[in-house]
Amino acid sequence: MIFSKRFIRFNWIVLILIYLVVIAGSFVRITGSGMGCPDWPKCFGAWVPPTNAEELPENYREAYLDKRTKKVEKFTKILNAIGMEETSDVLKKNPSVYKEEPFNVQKTWIEYVNRLFGFLAGNAMLLVFFWILFAYRKSKLLWVSTINLVLMAFQAWFGSIVVATNLVPWTITIHMFMALLIIGIQIYFTVAASGKQLVFQKFSVPKWMLALLWVVFVIIFYQMFLGTQVREAIDLLIKKGIGKEFWTEGVGLPFYIHRSFSWLVLVLLFIIFWSNEKGQRFGAIRLSFLVLSMELFSGVLLAYVEMPGLVRTIHLLFASVLFGVLFWFLIQAKARKS
Repeated sequence: MIFSKRFIRFNWIVLILIYLVVIAGSFVRITGSGMGCPDWPKCFGAWVPPTNAEELPENYREAYLDKRTKKVEKFTKILNAIGMEETSDVLKKNPSVYKEEPFNVQKTWIEYVNRLFGFLAGNAMLLVFFWILFAYRKSKLLWVSTINLVLMAFQAWFGSIVVATNLVPWTITIHMFMALLIIGIQIYFTVAASGKQLVFQKFSVPKWMLALLWVVFVIIFYQMFLGTQVREAIDLLIKKGIGKEFWTEGVGLPFYIHRSFSWLVLVLLFIIFWSNEKGQRFGAIRLSFLVLSMELFSGVLLAYVEMPGLVRTIHLLFASVLFGVLFWFLIQAKARKS
């Protein structure tokens, strides 16, 4: 089935919106703005958040703490039902879950912008679903669109759980995993809808290069989760007042694995890049190597410049883009092979 260029272009816009949600979410994390809006989907009971404390509801901290407590209770019941009793018990007994943050207008609006991007991305995906339902309903991609829309809805719901549990680390990790899954499906959907318009016409990809790229892709996928654990560990050390000279020792093995795998990816991708320059010269390979270089540079800054917030966001951006570019290339190569 041939899809219109307008439909394909709109799906690229959807992908960009999803990336904006990921980046906005990272900025929320580094600025500590996750509890800028204590309720969900509204913010302090309104669709447009307040700009000063006088606009807040009376006794808002107690009221929203009660609502969040009830939501946590419901969520722990779900955890118990799926056999995660220990996790449920730890969550209920975690005192940080029941801590209400004071109003901060800057953090509130940062979180609000994050939710706004999520709203735009979700509705754009909903539009794609209806578009394909009415114009291309015989296409098998209808099921792909449906699955991604359901995942996006789940991601929105789970975002409310992240807020309700006051940003418990493991919920943030799941939230990021879902974001990467949605990005991957959206890339697959867009490439499949593009058909032969994007598939390589002149060159085939060597089998050894494809195998090595899959290895690099899997390592990068794992690195993103390991990086989240390293960041959470360092955040905890900072809260305890531990200086950066002790961060490496405090984080321990995850830090060394994360750093070692970064250099491994650099070596493997350099081999692919060198071969690519002597032969096929795929633009995606060049872009991947460039993005990886910038990501590693930002990683060095994170390690030695006290992890400034902007660099942390850029680090995640480069990792997410590298994930997307490699997956796009691999999907394209498979399409060419088939």
